[in-house]
Amino acid sequence: MDLKQGIKSLGCYSVWIRVIAVAALCVGFSSPLNANPLATPDRDWIEYPDDEAPSQRETDLGKVLFFDNRLSIDRKRSCASCHNPDLGFGDGLALSADIQGKPLQRHTPHLYNLAWASTFFWDGRADSLEQQALMPIQSEDEMNLSIEDLVIRLNSVSAYREKFAAVYGNGAISEDMIARALAAFMRSLVSDNSAFDRFLRGESNALGPEAKRGLELFQGKAECSKCHDGANFTDDSFHNIGLPGNDLGRAEVVSDNSLRGAFKTPSLRNITLTAPYMHDGSFASLESVIVFYNEGGGNDSLKSELIKPLNLSNQEISDLLAFLGTLESRVDITRPSIPDVNR
Repeated sequence: MDLKQGIKSLGCYSVWIRVIAVAALCVGFSSPLNANPLATPDRDWIEYPDDEAPSQRETDLGKVLFFDNRLSIDRKRSCASCHNPDLGFGDGLALSADIQGKPLQRHTPHLYNLAWASTFFWDGRADSLEQQALMPIQSEDEMNLSIEDLVIRLNSVSAYREKFAAVYGNGAISEDMIARALAAFMRSLVSDNSAFDRFLRGESNALGPEAKRGLELFQGKAECSKCHDGANFTDDSFHNIGLPGNDLGRAEVVSDNSLRGAFKTPSLRNITLTAPYMHDGSFASLESVIVFYNEGGGNDSLKSELIKPLNLSNQEISDLLAFLGTLESRVDITRPSIPDVNR
């Protein structure tokens, strides 16, 4: 029995056990104390519902739903309206517009490599992709459609009844089926063949001199990997970096004021495709993000002790940018045909 099978047989599916095993099994790179090694994501370590990977039919069904405007009350927006594959599965805006056209409170996060995530949304209010998938649909500010009405809509379309029956068996389309299909598609958005991944696999020339210096800075002087660690360059945790504003962040979810203004560490996979940055979209470029951290972050009283001046030179900032560029590995998506668009 290998290590992964042994852990699974014991039922050890907690996030920290999985991360330790991934670090041992993946080709890694040295990291600071308490940080998980930088690595390539291991698809064998994706946790699926019932420990079973979705069929291609289920993933394809989720893809159709993801692009279908009938998932919103006015039939004018889909999941892909805010998570546009042409814009790094974001929308390119600092703050997306709500159902009435007014700016929302937070920036739309990208969807890359959520298959390995343990919490979802900037504040971590969802614990699974299935739970996350349905929340924007029901949100009064986003798609504003009740799940009950969505189920009725989908059941009224013969093509959808056929697609769901092919995946889940005969019977009416249900809330659980919709969540599972959408989550199956989102788990398929895997970015794992960047220049950095090829470097880890032994292609020493995959990174140029600037990027190699940037990698050393990332794990050393710049201290980026204290939060952006592991195979997906995130600790899946929450930090206050000192940005101004009244958004309570994680504190609102867990009723703990010490986490006021703390938000989830985003993955840096494909970070060059997902501008602007931060939970409020307040930084238009990666360079401005690095400068912010270099100056010690913001001035909030609950700012994390990890955030402090870095004293990076202009050349070192340029080197870090070069390294971040090596994390790009696009996920190309062909938009599906949507059944019975007039119904």
